[in-house]
Amino acid sequence: QVRLDESGGGLVQAGGSLRLTCTASGRTVSTYAMGWFRQAPGKDREFVAAIHRSVGRTSYLDSVKGRFTISRDNAKNLVSLQMNSLKPEDAAVYFCAASTYLGVPTRGHMYAYWGQGTQVTVSS
Repeated sequence: QVRLDESGGGLVQAGGSLRLTCTASGRTVSTYAMGWFRQAPGKDREFVAAIHRSVGRTSYLDSVKGRFTISRDNAKNLVSLQMNSLKPEDAAVYFCAASTYLGVPTRGHMYAYWGQGTQVTVSS
């Protein structure tokens, strides 16, 4: 079983950047496809980005394409989400998740392990 801990959230002005980091313990992240999801108040959790366990193939929510980049460092056992050109609508709690599915899973039910989340606030 893997434990996931997110960090890097905070308050940023619109147009600014944040880098979220998900650090894994218990098992190596190379075992899993990794994803980021977010949930804003009163809204359903939504997929943001995911990365294949080994070949680096990625998938993104349409509204973050070109602004967000997911990456992984299997040697350091972590996954990152670089978020640029942030918009107020990006504000949410961001969750890191790990999946044993092959490929690049984009649905929440495909992920068995979740972190506690980190808050991202974007001021206009």
